[in-house]
Amino acid sequence: MAPSKKPVKVAKPAKSKPKPKPRTAPPARRAQPPDIAQSDPTLFDPLTPGEIADALRTLTEDRRVSSMAKVGRYRVICSEPLVVKPPHWMAGHRLARVVAYDYAADRTVDACIDLDAGVVAHLELTHAQPMLSRDEESLAVSIAMVDERVREQLALGDVAQATLHYWGRTAEDLAFARRSAAVVFGRADGHASVVAVVDLLENIVTRVVPAERW
Repeated sequence: MAPSKKPVKVAKPAKSKPKPKPRTAPPARRAQPPDIAQSDPTLFDPLTPGEIADALRTLTEDRRVSSMAKVGRYRVICSEPLVVKPPHWMAGHRLARVVAYDYAADRTVDACIDLDAGVVAHLELTHAQPMLSRDEESLAVSIAMVDERVREQLALGDVAQATLHYWGRTAEDLAFARRSAAVVFGRADGHASVVAVVDLLENIVTRVVPAERW
């Protein structure tokens, strides 16, 4: 008689261990915005004459604009305080913005001077022309007033009504590529009579035009 076979037990598959859940990082805290109320209000004060002198000296000693200082044919258009907010590295520093027009190189110099460190923190050189300074406006009027062609066309009671920054419309016009001003003369009641175009590079009147043809 054949021996009976014992039943074979089938091994049960091992239960897989549950994978651990990935740890989530705690939510990042948002950086608190700088408290502008804690900034120094004196940084907004107008520049003193001494600060303006320091800013101009620092600017003209910079090698990038040293030629402007050597020739000396430049005009400061504006000098004003500049304030930057945190987290900029210059926040809290006493800064001055100086804009000058270099006549010799026909370029505009726009600089930020760090008065605390005594350095030029930012410098931009462009061929864009800034607005006329008050000194340039006064100079243009004085040049136009002594020109014989202008004086011949002025009527009794005519005065300088306005001085405008002027560009020529065509390349044939001298003011197309040279810094110029247009001085408008007329009566005090607002009626214009004569317009004189002044070349601020050579300090001469280049055109005299009746106001009705301007």
